[in-house]
Amino acid sequence: MNKNNWIKGALVLGFSFFIAILFLKPIEVSTQFSVLSGIVHSTVDSDVIVEDSSRETGYRSSNAYYDKSEGKLAKAIKNPLNYDFIFVLSIPVGGYLGYLLFSRKKKAEEDDNDVESCSLDDNKKGVIGKYALSFIGGFLLLFGARMADGCTSGHMMSGMMQGSISGYVFAVSVFATAIPTAIIVKNIKKAN
Repeated sequence: MNKNNWIKGALVLGFSFFIAILFLKPIEVSTQFSVLSGIVHSTVDSDVIVEDSSRETGYRSSNAYYDKSEGKLAKAIKNPLNYDFIFVLSIPVGGYLGYLLFSRKKKAEEDDNDVESCSLDDNKKGVIGKYALSFIGGFLLLFGARMADGCTSGHMMSGMMQGSISGYVFAVSVFATAIPTAIIVKNIKKAN
């Protein structure tokens, strides 16, 4: 397999962000997880978000988090079918389609090379063993982004494209943490 495939992916990702900013607006993802949780919350407690004609957004919430910025998040919760929310719903769909495409391509390459389709270690781990750490890491990243009232994709990717100093600082911090962590995890896996 070609070790420079990441360059193609980086170019596609960069081009996607460029097109989004050029024609619509910067991509931001983690806020939409707050919208999704707000939809669930407002289904359980219908009084958490109410209409308020005195506000520009038209909504008020008894929850301080939803009520920030004059009820902007409360409005998004009550009217979720927008560009950002559809974009976020498309992420797992695109990921799954990519998985299907990659797994078919990988299987075809392995059939050509007469190599076993997966290693014994992968078979022993099962689905939960293979993906649990990735899920936990992603959850912690998203949780931290929302606690910091930021968005990883909006802050780093879109922020850097807009020339935001904080976007560059965030990107350097992410990679300064991620690269040593990946090396440590790889060494731990080799040791086992």
